[in-house]
Amino acid sequence: MPRVLLVEDDPSVREGVELGLRRRGHEVRTAATGEAGLDALNAFRPDLLLLDLMLPGMNGVQLCRRVRESSQLPIIMLTARGDDFDVVVGLEAGADDYIVKPARTEVVEARIRAVLRRIEDPGAGRPAVEHHGELAVDRAGLTVAKGGVRLALAPSELRLLLHLTAAPEQVFSRQQLLEHVWEHSYHGDARLVDACVRRLRTKIEDTPGNPRYIQTLRGFGYRFGPL
Repeated sequence: MPRVLLVEDDPSVREGVELGLRRRGHEVRTAATGEAGLDALNAFRPDLLLLDLMLPGMNGVQLCRRVRESSQLPIIMLTARGDDFDVVVGLEAGADDYIVKPARTEVVEARIRAVLRRIEDPGAGRPAVEHHGELAVDRAGLTVAKGGVRLALAPSELRLLLHLTAAPEQVFSRQQLLEHVWEHSYHGDARLVDACVRRLRTKIEDTPGNPRYIQTLRGFGYRFGPL
């Protein structure tokens, strides 16, 4: 079972999520502030971070940014409102997904498993390492390099890129990407997709505002290439 670090200010939410995950076999460490969460990251070395946005002192967005400076640890945000501006800011900061509180333990665990699940190659029979312009996509090693330099991609960014490069020039709607990349089978939040695309473009594109690799087809969705 994955080791989960839960950083949550509300004691009732913190205790409820911790108890629910422990009953399902997870090893859980908790913290009530961003500063305590940052300390726990080094001591506990979790497989995933569950992060409340509204924290005293260092807030969740600031902590997310600090983590992303040196780590691609999977991050799921906890937020009280799904339409909150902070959700967009948190996704832009590098979170892989978010959960609206209150949420049942089975929902939290399902999201954890979806984020941590090993990426299955959607392009059967394709070469292990594919070259797309300056990008080298290693499907076996789950790594991406640009110009020979390995890129640090968060789990959602890597899954999105693998999915798009498996079918170059095919257009995927946001809902299709939510279902295949984030495993959200319901009508999900397109902000997850748009924020991930923006983050990915800053890492793989020479000019993110004029993308060469991940192209937008207004009113339809996204596609990879043509280069």
